Amino acid sequence: MGTVQRGTGVSEHAYDRDRLRQFLSGEAAGEGLSRRGVLRLLSAAAGLTVAGPGTGTAAAAAAEKPGIIKPLPAALLTVRGTNAETNWAALRGTGYHTPVDRFFVRNHTATPVLDPAHWRLTVWGSGLRGGSVEFSYDDLRSLPAVTSSVCLECAGNGRSYFATQQGEHVTGTPWTMGAVGAARWRGARLSDVLRAAGMSRRAVDVMPRGLDPAFTDGGTDYGRVRRPMPVAKALDDVLLAYEMNGLPLLPDHGRPVRLVAPSWVGVASVKWVGDIEVSDRPLFSPWNTVFYRLFGPAFPRGGSAPLARQPVRSAFELAPGAVLPAGRGHRLTGRSWSGRGGIRRVEVSTDGGASWRDARLHDAPRPAGWVRWSTRWQPQEPGPAHLLARATDTAGHTQPAVSAFNEQGFFFDAVVRHPVRVV
Repeated sequence: MGTVQRGTGVSEHAYDRDRLRQFLSGEAAGEGLSRRGVLRLLSAAAGLTVAGPGTGTAAAAAAEKPGIIKPLPAALLTVRGTNAETNWAALRGTGYHTPVDRFFVRNHTATPVLDPAHWRLTVWGSGLRGGSVEFSYDDLRSLPAVTSSVCLECAGNGRSYFATQQGEHVTGTPWTMGAVGAARWRGARLSDVLRAAGMSRRAVDVMPRGLDPAFTDGGTDYGRVRRPMPVAKALDDVLLAYEMNGLPLLPDHGRPVRLVAPSWVGVASVKWVGDIEVSDRPLFSPWNTVFYRLFGPAFPRGGSAPLARQPVRSAFELAPGAVLPAGRGHRLTGRSWSGRGGIRRVEVSTDGGASWRDARLHDAPRPAGWVRWSTRWQPQEPGPAHLLARATDTAGHTQPAVSAFNEQGFFFDAVVRHPVRVV
């Protein structure tokens, strides 16, 4: 068993710039998507009013049955439509890796139950030297296995704070900060699979697609979740994972096999992957055109480039509104993470941001991972208070006081005001 080797990284700026030019010039390809069709969907994106996975009957069905198989105890997880987010207080004392029973679930529809013995992965497309190639579960496990400790996070993590902290209306699942988790993933390198399938030098994009049911919203069938990535990223550090924290994946986390794309938005880590298109032309899907881009007055007309690396974020391992006795010392704990580098500093304020002090870091900075931290606080006066945590990564990015508004509520990276009550 080996360890994932990090490459020199991928220039998302150059990639996005080139793909945007190719898309606008009509050079791009995408299953079921014409340029005219995507532009029509983009024009409708501003009208999306989903507060969860869909509207109308889809939203009603999600409210009745979340489509998640594993137990969802209220002490560990909060259900949000077809999704469930980790309660941060449940992470205190659990160690670096998030226990599977409290790892968040992000489903566009419902969790499928797939038998590894009958599962097949088909690699196909114009970016191969020959025809399509099929891999079984045993084929995948016969390849060199690697492990990687990686955080996965939904790009909409923290979305609810656009409303509660900034008074702005956004659409989508109203996550607080629990759509993130770190796990020890084991699987085969995507690069090994692509090379075994005969990827050619002409290949530019790789698009995995899941085996979950098709996602439908507002009368539009978007098909199964699929999202392209540049060949450079696919060959760098991406896994086809079949184990999580030393055990086979649970269905809700992608059984039999899922992608793990370190540092990138969670939708790139496609669950229940069933096929991978390798193309000699740039690829697009609704998950990098209609969704997972930034739309709003601060961004270009037609939206930003597709989202890739995650921003810096922090959270306390404490329930919102927690009651703390005055005159006693309290050990405050939390975690901070970034897709743009390791975390090198965390500052904490216990007076609503009037003053800051450095927290003690309990982990070394690592790409695609988080650090645990702690600080001591002895409140003296009873009453409401706000705790704040502000992280800085090794690339120099620090959490801002205000997050840039965008209509679909992605990338909330501002410092969260965590309410507590001193008695």
